[in-house]
Amino acid sequence: MVIEIQKADYLGDYKIKLTFSDNDEKVVDFEPFLKNAKNPMTQKYLDINKFKDFQLEYGDLTWGDYEMCFPIWDLHQGKIE
Repeated sequence: MVIEIQKADYLGDYKIKLTFSDNDEKVVDFEPFLKNAKNPMTQKYLDINKFKDFQLEYGDLTWGDYEMCFPIWDLHQGKIE
């Protein structure tokens, strides 16, 4: 079974609630990842307005033109590093 993200809801700060095709739901806090990022293309998403401008494309959660995206399995586990 291929798991996709079906819905992403911004909750506040750097938290997004994700609903997956297997009906699992996870709240992922991206703040620790963003605060530890060394890449300026990633650090720019510490600007909350840029962070909130995410989209779902083909079951993936993305920012910009795939400037930032994460493996679905990691998001499904609720952990990003």
